[in-house]
Amino acid sequence: MTSGANFHDANGVDRLFWVYILENAESTFYIGQTDDLQARLQSHNRTASIEGKFTRKNGPWSLVWSEEHGTRAAGMVRERQIKRMKSARWIREELLQGRVPTGRD
Repeated sequence: MTSGANFHDANGVDRLFWVYILENAESTFYIGQTDDLQARLQSHNRTASIEGKFTRKNGPWSLVWSEEHGTRAAGMVRERQIKRMKSARWIREELLQGRVPTGRD
């Protein structure tokens, strides 16, 4: 299947893809994309000793924003768009619309 194709679960139901933003206690953001938002959040918050994993070393993380996409390709494009902004302030103002308190900016 190509990256632009819709995916289906075991029951033939269309599977959605998600772009998401996590935030930790230090107001650091993590941006990612997945086809299983809850499983991915649990994975980021896992405490198992796996060296070199940014989210495991800097958690716990809270989901503060998510956006659904019909294809993985669309999700990846949006993820790259957000990452290119490289600005916590832009994320707070444009995506979160001021909903997340901050002491960092």
